[in-house]
Amino acid sequence: MGLDSKEADLEVIRDEKSEANTVCLHAFSDLTYVSPVVFLYLLKECYKHGSLKATKKFQALQYQVHRVLANKPQPGPATFIINCLTLLPLFGVYGEGFSHLVISALRRFFKTVSEPTSEEDICLARKLAAQFFLATVGGSLTYDEKVMVHTLRVFDVRLTSIDEALSISEVWQRYGFACGNAFLEQYISDLIKSKSFMTAVTLLEHFSFRFPGETFLQQMVEDKNFQAAERWATFMGRPSLCILVQEYGSRNMLKQAYNIINKNYLQHDFPELYHKCKESALKVLAEKACWDVAEIKTKGDRQLLKYLVYLAVEAGYLEKVDELCDRYSLQGLPKAREAEVAFVEKSFLRLNDLAVEDVVWVDEVNELRKATSFLEGCRVVGIDCEWKPNYIKGSKQNKVSIMQIGSDTKIFILDLIKLYNDASEILDNCLSHILQSKSTLKLGYNFQCDIKQLALSYGDLKCFERYDMLLDIQNVFNEPFGGLAGLTKKILGVSLNKTRRNSDWEQRPLSQNQLEYAALDAAVLIHIFRHVRDHPPHDSSSETTQWKSHIVSHMESPKKLKKKTPKSNPTQTSASTFNKPSDNWNKWS
Repeated sequence: MGLDSKEADLEVIRDEKSEANTVCLHAFSDLTYVSPVVFLYLLKECYKHGSLKATKKFQALQYQVHRVLANKPQPGPATFIINCLTLLPLFGVYGEGFSHLVISALRRFFKTVSEPTSEEDICLARKLAAQFFLATVGGSLTYDEKVMVHTLRVFDVRLTSIDEALSISEVWQRYGFACGNAFLEQYISDLIKSKSFMTAVTLLEHFSFRFPGETFLQQMVEDKNFQAAERWATFMGRPSLCILVQEYGSRNMLKQAYNIINKNYLQHDFPELYHKCKESALKVLAEKACWDVAEIKTKGDRQLLKYLVYLAVEAGYLEKVDELCDRYSLQGLPKAREAEVAFVEKSFLRLNDLAVEDVVWVDEVNELRKATSFLEGCRVVGIDCEWKPNYIKGSKQNKVSIMQIGSDTKIFILDLIKLYNDASEILDNCLSHILQSKSTLKLGYNFQCDIKQLALSYGDLKCFERYDMLLDIQNVFNEPFGGLAGLTKKILGVSLNKTRRNSDWEQRPLSQNQLEYAALDAAVLIHIFRHVRDHPPHDSSSETTQWKSHIVSHMESPKKLKKKTPKSNPTQTSASTFNKPSDNWNKWS
């Protein structure tokens, strides 16, 4: 019998057939005569022979220890646990983990029981905890700093308890430590020298010490221990927080400075730095193509809005420039815009560069049937999808709005929302013909993400439950190159302009730039495929064979897929689901 659930009992039983030990609750129904060492032995046996994984066993035991602390341990639960901590180093590899287990169980016991223990038990446990602290610092008990700090906290050990423990310790008195204040100052100084900053900060907070000040903050920032620095500055108050902001500002750590300023209402103390931080935050959002979020973050500040316009010009997102200037009555930048148009045409791949002859918007049944007929006759097609981003954490994802499917010369952009509402059965049938065709090679990039989103958006359609002859371009390469834009830059020598990636894909009609963006994502897949097919690496004569191994011919329901397949691993299916690529390879070549 193993430890099978969080509610599992603790008992000691020997099964002759399985020879498995376990520990159950009745062994601890009365702890009056159970010593700490026996208690720990039983816990060890339970952990050792339990059937769950380590984390689950730890949680189950933690829960059980919390429960049994009410069963009359002598002289009380707090003293009982500190005695356990003193003994745990004897249990070798179990000591460290069990120390966290019993401390967390006692903390939970204190929080959930109305009258957890007597004052006498608390006082005795606090004295023993102070001695435990000295023994840990002196090295006679081997524990890491976290256990030591947790012990001080859970037993609420204060300076007076340290004074008392020192008064009965001949060892520390020989070193000249007669009072807790001097002892702690020396110990904390040693921690700082060894760069154990978080432990030092925790002790300074716990014992309400207020040293050493500015130098200490600088040391933590230089050591990149920002969490400890911010915690210490918060404890010390506004002057230290201002020093920390200055330290961050001098190192151009604008995100950290911005967070401290906002959290502690220091905007009026650092107006220029605060504005610089906000501009930096807008730039990060713009680089992620989160323009709507960036606009919200400006809160109507005209100076920030002008900076956002500048970022849009710099990115070549000219319709966003017009949109912002019109909405907020900002002055346009015609000269900069004219220069930027030339820059964008020169710096980013455009649809004309790929010789795409036609981009067709499909939102009617007849147009869908024509598109399906054309695509079924293609040897290779590129596929991609777009949907409106959702910036509210935890809210439902928006439906996939459009699907781009096309050849090297003609791209069809399907209005999935309208087609689904108007004729879902016809849409299902047409897409099944395309996605499940064994004679057309479909090219995608991270297509598992797209197919999963499609299945979630249109759960009653059967066309997204499987696909045939798909080559996910992302899986062909062993290393990520910054998404499709980065891969395009690597293979074709020029990148894609991704500024419209997070635009509103549910607006109708889509802008000309949105249509071009969508069409490019599908068309470029075919050109990447052809380039690598026609120019295989010199060090690999079997490149096409490697490509064949990535062609997927069947997939289970996308709803059962994991959230994301690692970029370095190809999509895997069972051997029976593969169509032999060699049968059709010649017509793709």
